[in-house]
Amino acid sequence: MKVFIVIPAYNEENSIIKVLSDLHAHNFSNIVVVDDGSEDKTALVVRQTTARLLLHGINRGMGAALETGNQYALAQGAEIIVHFDADGQMQAKDINSLIAPILKNEVDVCLGSRFLSKNEEMPWSKKYVIHPISRVINYLFTRVWLTDAHNGFRALSRQAASKIYISQDRMAHNTEIVEKIRKFNLRYCEVPVTIKYFEYGQSLAGGFKVLKDLILGKLIR
Repeated sequence: MKVFIVIPAYNEENSIIKVLSDLHAHNFSNIVVVDDGSEDKTALVVRQTTARLLLHGINRGMGAALETGNQYALAQGAEIIVHFDADGQMQAKDINSLIAPILKNEVDVCLGSRFLSKNEEMPWSKKYVIHPISRVINYLFTRVWLTDAHNGFRALSRQAASKIYISQDRMAHNTEIVEKIRKFNLRYCEVPVTIKYFEYGQSLAGGFKVLKDLILGKLIR
């Protein structure tokens, strides 16, 4: 099946070339990088590769970049879309495990989970404070219980990607996607993935921003 890798990127000039090289080494050639208003040379680096480059004139957020990539991939005939980060934390070798349930027509969406992996490497405060709280909040908004509520490593079938329009421009898109999995009665599963931490990532303060965006999203509807 035609697999597209969608990569949102913001100021990732130092990591994006290795990410693209690893994907090519694992035989993934349909790669779309959405430069989300970077202020560095991310776009210049991507232009020197075979990846397709899409540009946001301003920084809109990861959710917006993923939706731009989704729409492009669907227009190009993608049958499976994989969301993959540009910072090098996700592992290209995990993609085959992520898309396997969709290839077997067992699910419509496959979500990566750091907590199902024996190789899980996560800062203590994230593992025992931030993510337990995130799982509860995610359940309250979606009524879907996941082992890993905010893992951006996921694969969507064409049917799922066509139904899940991402309206949350920033980090609240993770919960929005899960909410729409339930809304459209899409089949889903979680599989183990390994995330390597080079930076701490989203803090507790960032989590409150996500909560604010989710509440505002409910009120605006």
